[in-house]
Amino acid sequence: MESPLAGVKVLELARTLAGPFCGMLLADMGADVLKVEQPKIGDETRGYTPPSIKGESCYFLSLNRNKKGITLNLKSEEGKRIVKELIKESDVLIENFRTGTMEKLGLGYDVLKELNPRLVYCAVSGFGRTGPMKDEPAYDLVMQAFGGMMSVTGEPDRPPVKVGFSIVDLVTGMYACIGTLLALSVRDKTGKGQSVEASLLESVVSLQTYLAQSVMATGKIPGRLGSAHPNLGPYQVYETKDDYAIIAVPNDWLWRKMCDALGLEDLKDHPKFAVNADRVKNRSALNDLMKAYTRTKTTAEIVAMLKEAGVPGGPINNIAEVLADPQVIHRGMIQEVEHSTIGMMKTLGIPIKLSDSPGSVRIAPPTLGQHNVEVLSRLGYSEDSIAELQQKGVI
Repeated sequence: MESPLAGVKVLELARTLAGPFCGMLLADMGADVLKVEQPKIGDETRGYTPPSIKGESCYFLSLNRNKKGITLNLKSEEGKRIVKELIKESDVLIENFRTGTMEKLGLGYDVLKELNPRLVYCAVSGFGRTGPMKDEPAYDLVMQAFGGMMSVTGEPDRPPVKVGFSIVDLVTGMYACIGTLLALSVRDKTGKGQSVEASLLESVVSLQTYLAQSVMATGKIPGRLGSAHPNLGPYQVYETKDDYAIIAVPNDWLWRKMCDALGLEDLKDHPKFAVNADRVKNRSALNDLMKAYTRTKTTAEIVAMLKEAGVPGGPINNIAEVLADPQVIHRGMIQEVEHSTIGMMKTLGIPIKLSDSPGSVRIAPPTLGQHNVEVLSRLGYSEDSIAELQQKGVI
């Protein structure tokens, strides 16, 4: 069967991470995504090197599969005219310029919706398009700090740290994708497009869920607990004889199973630890006892005992170990695709599995301006006029 978004045309005027990630999620599910980049420079992530593969940035490659790419100077009148022609045939526009930039270019939503009333205009920003901070620049690191994430990430007696990858950007890209799909669904019923917003600020605030709810209910401000959970115990990383292991006990039933599995029967009905509320209250004492035990066993031994008993736990894999894991490979999370300069390259697979209309990895990320001639020819430009646009720096 066709992919879920087959026939949906997306114009991506986004760069770096959140916007392109949104575009890639749509492309993975079959949308025809055309990425527009600045001539000669391109998406700034093309320069995020090292590492690279035959001169192509790994960062850029990770976010732009399944897209075609052209270059356009959006400050030139001809460049803007081409964008407007593309808008007329597009279902979705994705942009993540600073607030007001698209309006200054004459390409704001109010202008574009007159050209195409069915257009879904997706704007990704740092702090949102309205409010006192709408003009402030924002990056993932800044928003992990401003949005509270870093205040609860790290060890209690050490400085705050960020999550190991750009989680706020990535989640914002997901929210932008969800918003776009919702707007397309509404358009199917009404025939009318609309604007969609997703911001890094609102994304990181929304992720706080139970932590935010607790603050609103109690006024108590959570702090850093390392790998521990504020509401559960034991539920964290423990040092072993040779490395580390995760032990995750989310309820009293599994607590009792864990005690039996690890030979800690004397703790099972201990008045300080028998129920979760008491284990959380006496976290420090419990951890001292747990650590004294786990340091006498290897990670493999602890993981095997937990697995045999059906208690959640496991090793802490590095990225290479994850990518080589048989389960990850079995689930199709490592794919290969032919790139025009690299040759066959590996890329991550599609995490959402649809039984009848699955997404797929079809084409590699584009080289800069790779599809200029193809796209402009389709719009009616001759070979000579395309060459002239290149000489003028329009493409």
